[in-house]
Amino acid sequence: MKQMSGLSKVMRSALAVLAVLACGFIQLPARAEGVNSQAELPALAQRWLQRALAEQGARMEPPLRLQATLGALDGRLHLAACARVEAYLPPGSRLWGQGRVGLRCLEGPTRWNVTMPVTVKATGQAWVLRRDVAPGTALQPDDLMQAEVDWAAEASPVLAGPQPWQEQVATRALSTGQTLRQNMVRPAQVFQAGAAVRVLVSGGGFQISSLGQALSAGVVGQLARVRMDNGRVLSAMVLDARTVRLEI
Repeated sequence: MKQMSGLSKVMRSALAVLAVLACGFIQLPARAEGVNSQAELPALAQRWLQRALAEQGARMEPPLRLQATLGALDGRLHLAACARVEAYLPPGSRLWGQGRVGLRCLEGPTRWNVTMPVTVKATGQAWVLRRDVAPGTALQPDDLMQAEVDWAAEASPVLAGPQPWQEQVATRALSTGQTLRQNMVRPAQVFQAGAAVRVLVSGGGFQISSLGQALSAGVVGQLARVRMDNGRVLSAMVLDARTVRLEI
């Protein structure tokens, strides 16, 4: 199929970003080091971050420039010297946006486990609003441009790749300079109930085409109910304003 639905493009972009986010849960490098005082912990954490980000960046697609800014330890802490301190990523955390790095004493008179705040920026190309867009408006090529942005600045995945905004409409008012993210758009409705549509039926190495009538509104990438000429009612995936597809 030469034509790909708008939702498929958005989903491919979102999956790419989810793969990036998943990098935060891979086995990151661990190395225990001895520290003589609490003052040495930030440098230890920074060395670990450099190694971890290098390994995480090597797995990213598309490639992004990762930069970490380490925060301070709780000033109320008074930690004992430790022969082996290990930096690690706490369970459920990721090196993406706002997070924390763990530090734990593995060998010392007192075992302790603390965390330090960290902010990770992930800079790369993405789509940015060139002008304001009203809610419900279909995005057009002139509405957007590509620019360097921080992908990790917000939780919602960035929409990247070739024209992921095709056949998408704004879910809310969008402002000039905003980075286009998954929660800002939704697939466009392309036909109303009652419209005549072409039904592509495929499966087992064959594909046939028939005519039908839509019984529900059609949104690109979602299912719509269609009545075939023989009276049978089925649900098929909306491809565009005139076509739905049923796989059997």
